[in-house]
Amino acid sequence: MSLEQLNAFLAKVKDDTSLQEKLKAAKSNDEVVSIAKEHGHEFTAEKIRTLSAKELEAVAGGSCLFCGGTDSWEDGPNCEIG
Repeated sequence: MSLEQLNAFLAKVKDDTSLQEKLKAAKSNDEVVSIAKEHGHEFTAEKIRTLSAKELEAVAGGSCLFCGGTDSWEDGPNCEIG
C-alpha cells in the first residue's frame, strides 16, 4: 500500500489503453484502487489524493487520467473522480 505501488501502476497505465479506458469508467478512487489491485498493485485511495494533478496528467499525456478531459482530476467540472 505504498506510493511506489501507485507509481508503478501509473507507469503501467501510461502504456495500456485498455487500462486507461477502465480507469475512465471508474466512478470513485475506491474503484481505481480495485482496478489496480486486479493488476497486482496495492495502494489506498488516500495515496491517489497525494499526487498532484500535474503528476496524474503527465501519466495520461496531458489529460485527466480518469475522465480523459483536460481538467484537473481534482476539481475539473467534467471529472467524476475528484
